[in-house]
Amino acid sequence: MNMEATYISKRFLDLSKQANRKGIVTFSDFLSISEQSILQQNKDKLESEYQMSGGYEYAERQMVAFIPDALFYEWNYPMQCIRIRPAYPKFAEQLTHRDVLGALMSLGIERSKIGDLIVNEAEMFFFAKEEIVPYILEQMTSIRHTVVTLEVSSENRIDYQPRFEKKEAIVTSIRLDAVIAAICNISRSASFHMIQEGKVFVNGAVSLHNAYYCKPGDLLSIRGFGKVQFGETLGVTKKDRVRFSYQLFI
Repeated sequence: MNMEATYISKRFLDLSKQANRKGIVTFSDFLSISEQSILQQNKDKLESEYQMSGGYEYAERQMVAFIPDALFYEWNYPMQCIRIRPAYPKFAEQLTHRDVLGALMSLGIERSKIGDLIVNEAEMFFFAKEEIVPYILEQMTSIRHTVVTLEVSSENRIDYQPRFEKKEAIVTSIRLDAVIAAICNISRSASFHMIQEGKVFVNGAVSLHNAYYCKPGDLLSIRGFGKVQFGETLGVTKKDRVRFSYQLFI
């Protein structure tokens, strides 16, 4: 474990100890997929239970709540959803995920304080820790050359369904290296190297073993490619190869 991973794991253990010792729920910042993997690797060392949320189902960046055994109050994640709208739609530019993130970072905000950003044709919104929301509302008045208005949602969790494309592929087996090779359209050896280099995550945990067999509903995050959900096997071809379905998040 490198120094950064060691620091992150110690932070998780400290938050867990605080929760149990003080009898309160403690919270992390928004975690990347790599940081979530470190949490899973250390879950047996925690002194409390934990839950995770990113504000909607399938959120990539997640906040962790460390929950003590004896808890006598209701709690919510200290995050808020902020919706972005162009003040003058007729003159608005076509903004991208990079544009929105760049505008936030230019305010001097740490990436760990911001959750997922959703930017598509229908809407733009992002999640942020409550502590920095007033500052964002005051300072973020434009993105690129587009004047924007910000609105805080009344809920810290929203009903949002990511868009995905349904696909199928054929493999010799549903072993992880074969599945990754088929999805990414690369060789089996290239897939194996990606797994060995820690670029493949299964259900939020890094997978360094190509011998894992994918199961229906598994979420596969592939660094440099994207996120997919393994569907199901659809039968065997005449050459004894396996056809499977999956959903590619777009």
